[in-house]
Amino acid sequence: MEIAQGMLNGFQVALQPANLIYCFIGVFIGTLVGVLPGIGPAAAVALLLPSTFALTPVAAIIMLSGIYYGSMYGGSTTSILVNIPGEAASVVTCLDGHAMARQGRAGPALGIAAFGSFIAGTLSIIALTLLAPALVRVTLSFGPPEYFALMILGITLVTYFSHGSMVKALMMAVVGVLLGCVGVDTISGRYRFTFGIQTLMDGVGLVPVIMGLFGIAEVLLNLEQTVHERIYAAPTGGLLPNREEWKRSALPIARGSVLGFVLGILPGAGAIIASFASYAMEKRLAKQPERFGKGAIEGVAGPEAANNAAAGGAFIPLLTLGIPANPVMAILLGALMIHGLQPGPLLMKQAPELFWGTIVSMYIGNALLLVLNLPLIGIWTRLLRVPYELLFPLILLFCLIGSYSVTNNVGDGVVMWVFGLVGYLLKKFDYEPAPLVLAIVIGPMMEEALRQSLILSAGDFGIFFDRPIAAGFIFAAVLLLAAPLVTRRARIMNAAE
Repeated sequence: MEIAQGMLNGFQVALQPANLIYCFIGVFIGTLVGVLPGIGPAAAVALLLPSTFALTPVAAIIMLSGIYYGSMYGGSTTSILVNIPGEAASVVTCLDGHAMARQGRAGPALGIAAFGSFIAGTLSIIALTLLAPALVRVTLSFGPPEYFALMILGITLVTYFSHGSMVKALMMAVVGVLLGCVGVDTISGRYRFTFGIQTLMDGVGLVPVIMGLFGIAEVLLNLEQTVHERIYAAPTGGLLPNREEWKRSALPIARGSVLGFVLGILPGAGAIIASFASYAMEKRLAKQPERFGKGAIEGVAGPEAANNAAAGGAFIPLLTLGIPANPVMAILLGALMIHGLQPGPLLMKQAPELFWGTIVSMYIGNALLLVLNLPLIGIWTRLLRVPYELLFPLILLFCLIGSYSVTNNVGDGVVMWVFGLVGYLLKKFDYEPAPLVLAIVIGPMMEEALRQSLILSAGDFGIFFDRPIAAGFIFAAVLLLAAPLVTRRARIMNAAE
C-alpha cells in the first residue's frame, strides 16, 4: 500500500509539464553525451549542475538523473559504428558490436542494444521501487555510530573495487577526506586548513573540483589523442533483431539485468565492472565461446543490459543511505545538499515528492530513450563528425561559467584549474579520481557522525563495537582491506614452494 501510494504521488509529480520537459532534456543530453566520445556522464552532470540552481529540487534531480542513465544508452552507438566507446561502460560493446557492423549487421546490433537497455533499465527501476522503501525502514534505526561505520565501509568498497592499485585508491580516499575538512568546523566553528585564503573559508567547492577532475582533465587527455576511425553507415532499416537473434539474446539480457543491478548497488563497482562481468559470464556459458569477438549478438545484449541495470541500482544507496556508489552519484548527492536536502533514510519522509517523483521519472525516461535512440541513429552518427577543435573549447567555456556561477567567486575558477591539472596528472599516473570525489562528499558527514558518536559515549571508541550493526560494518571493512594482503601472501608462499 505504501509503495502504491508513493507511485501514485510520483506520477503526479513526474507528469507535471515542467518535470516532463526536464526529463526529456536530461535523457536527450545524456544520449548526446554517450554518443560523443571523451565527455562522459560525470563531466556532463558536473557541467550542468550550476544550471539547475534556479530549478526546483525535483526538476534538478530528474534532469541530472536523466543525463546519467541516458548516457548509458548512447554509448553503444559509437561502440558499434565507430569502435570508439562513447562512455567507459560501453568499452566491451566494441568487441562484438563493431564486428557485427563490419559484417553488415549494424542494424540488429543497435536494435538489441536499445531494446536490451530498455528492458534492463525498466527491470532495475522496478527493483528500485520495491527495495528502496524496505531499506529506508531498516536504516531509520541507524544512529551516528552506524552511519560512521557505514561510511567507512562505503569508502573501503570504493577502494576495493577500484580498477587499479588499492593502495593508490586508499591514498586518494585519504586526500579526499582531508579536503572535506577544509573550511569551518561544524562543531567548534573554527576555520581549518584555509591558510588565510578567502576562497577556502567555505570549504573546497564540490562543483569546481568535479569540473576540474572530470571536465578539464578529460579535455587535456583527449587533446593528446588523434583518433581516425571509419564510421560505418547508420542503417536506415532493419533495426529489429530477427527471431533467432532474440532467442540468443533473451537469457543474456535477463542475466545482465540481475548482475548489473546487484553490482550497481555496490559503491565503486558500477556499470564498467558490470558490463565486463556480464561479457565474461556470457562467454563462459556459451556453447560456442569462439564466436565472441567475431560478432556474437550475446556479447552486445548482455553487457548493454548490465550497464543500464547498474545505473538503476546505483540510486539505491544514494536515496536510502546517502552513500554515493560512483562519481555521478556523488555529484547528485552534492546537488541534493545544495538544494537544501539531506540524502539518507529521512529523504523519503522529508521529501516524498522528490523520492517518488525521481523514481517514476526514470520509467518515463526509459521509454523516451527507446523512442530517441532508434529513429535518431542517423543524427547521432553525423554528430560524430563534429571536430574536437570546436567541441573542447566549448567544454572549457562551460566549465569556467559553471564553476564561477556557483558563488560568483573567481577563486573557484582557480580551484577548478588546479584540480584540472591534478586530475590530468592522476590519470597519467594511474590514480583514480573517483575515490577522491566520493571521500570529499562523504568526509564531512563521516567526521560529524564520528564526533556525535564520541559525544554520546563520552569519548569511548567502544561504542562502535558494542552496537552490532556498526561492528558488522567495521568488521566487513577490515576484511576487505585485509583480503588483498592475504591473497598476496598466499601467492608468495605458493611461489616459494
